[in-house]
Amino acid sequence: MAQLGWIAGVGAMLAFSSISLITYNFIADCYRYPHPLTGKRNYTYMQAVHSYLGGKMHVFCGLVLYGKLAGVTVGYAITTSTSLLAINKASCFHDKGSDADCKFSNNPYIIGFGILQIFMSQIPNFHKLTWLSTFAAITSFGYAFIGSGLSLAMVITGKGQPTRLAGVPIGPDLTAADKIWRVFSALGNIALACSFATVVYDIMDTLKSDPPENQQMKKANVLGITMMTTLFLACGGLGYAAFGDNTPGNILSGFGSYGSFWLVAIGNVCIALHIVGAYQVMAQPFFRIVEMGANIVWPDSDFINKEYPTNLGLFKFNLNLFRLVWRTLFVIIGSIIAMAMPFFHEFLALLGAIGFWPLIVFFPIQMHIAQKQIKVASVKWCALHLLSFICFAITVVASIGAIREIGKNINKFKIFTYKQ
Repeated sequence: MAQLGWIAGVGAMLAFSSISLITYNFIADCYRYPHPLTGKRNYTYMQAVHSYLGGKMHVFCGLVLYGKLAGVTVGYAITTSTSLLAINKASCFHDKGSDADCKFSNNPYIIGFGILQIFMSQIPNFHKLTWLSTFAAITSFGYAFIGSGLSLAMVITGKGQPTRLAGVPIGPDLTAADKIWRVFSALGNIALACSFATVVYDIMDTLKSDPPENQQMKKANVLGITMMTTLFLACGGLGYAAFGDNTPGNILSGFGSYGSFWLVAIGNVCIALHIVGAYQVMAQPFFRIVEMGANIVWPDSDFINKEYPTNLGLFKFNLNLFRLVWRTLFVIIGSIIAMAMPFFHEFLALLGAIGFWPLIVFFPIQMHIAQKQIKVASVKWCALHLLSFICFAITVVASIGAIREIGKNINKFKIFTYKQ
């Protein structure tokens, strides 16, 4: 919002949400193949792509999907460390005053988060713990309401900062080129907020077939995206009104000197607790696909396939050596990348940009065209491809913008020594 300003910021949020609503309804219709009401179920997003678009697109979808899942785990490590660091900063300002030099490294928090995830990664069937969704929803609303409420309090008490229709102005501290790249990076951040396409079929698997799953999911899409957009407009708009040009990527990190220590702490704890479980929700599918591939390539290897019954006090579980080594290395490598580039919103912008066009726009539109057998060069065919091309252009410029911002930060700060 700070980079785009009121007009483009609100407009971009509404535009991305509207595009998501259209394409998620396409995804809902493609849950069954070939007919949306009587066809065979597709239990995963990739399975639907394979049914409607064939093997090559299935492989392309897998590369994008699992690449993004791996990247999101790095982003989650950065996000958690940023939230925990914000608690430390708020405590520092609370104890030493608003003029204190309260800058800290993300590294201890990323290391602690990584150690926790190494242990949690060994939990079998973590993705089937049904309480996670409820817990994640509660914590999501918690930090959204706290962030919005504190921002609104700042505005009401006259402590809000000046805002502009076009965002941060070009001037001595911001060149025209930097302004453009920041705008592109901002679009990537907004794109990430709309990316839940890959879990639509997980939701539909829980629905009864009467009324039809696609009709139920379309109603859920309207409700979910409306609530999501309202929350994002509240957080983005009120956060921008509170902090103006200097709005931080995580608005809860900006209240350190505002005198609301306990609320800031609760909000950031909500984020951290949310992401502890969300990390596994994203990582487990990636773990499974690698382990399935290893099982296919080396079916007779005891290291890869043998399970060892293990007792640790009250805990009984099966230990697999490949799972232990591979998952541990994955978390360690991700943590190292997070410590090397702990740039919160730039990294999230890159993830959002990479996944937006292929997963949210391209595949749903192509599946819709195949399902409805839309004629080539018809008005609807041209309109859908024009939308896809525009979103592809947004993905490209947002990716370049995010990479440029990450590159600038790497040149500005020594690797592993960044403090905020």
